[in-house]
Amino acid sequence: MVAEARERQEPSTVSDHPELDALPEWPLDTIAVLVTTDPAPHAIPVSWPVRAGDRRILLSLKSDRGSLARLRERPEVALLILGGGNVALAARGTATVLADPMPGADDYTAVAIDVEVIDDHRQSAFAVTTGIQRSVLDDSELRYLEKRVATLKAMAAERN
Repeated sequence: MVAEARERQEPSTVSDHPELDALPEWPLDTIAVLVTTDPAPHAIPVSWPVRAGDRRILLSLKSDRGSLARLRERPEVALLILGGGNVALAARGTATVLADPMPGADDYTAVAIDVEVIDDHRQSAFAVTTGIQRSVLDDSELRYLEKRVATLKAMAAERN
């Protein structure tokens, strides 16, 4: 019924967002939102995505996450990044598992997103000065996250 309603709608008069040719740099402590489908969309926060080139992003996902299972079935994903320095984009592309488990993190999986489209969501009337912020409540978890990010950065460097 929803599909029928969509087919009956008039073509959109709203213009698409401009696109970027390459991923910008963002702060290390950026929290992004990963969107997978099954076919309904599911969104989860992901910590510290790693820019691995002009059109590639690496993530560490907890191995028991439903999002990991969904992207294995339907690898088309979107990653929303709102970060300091006026980074506001949605990277859309195909996700693949790089390492399961991640080296040095048996309960995490390394995932790459090969980005096909980078929607630029910056606006002339607003600037993103800081992204999503959170406080560390467990120093050991922060060290574990830092270790996973170092592994992802090494994986990115191996490919380049």
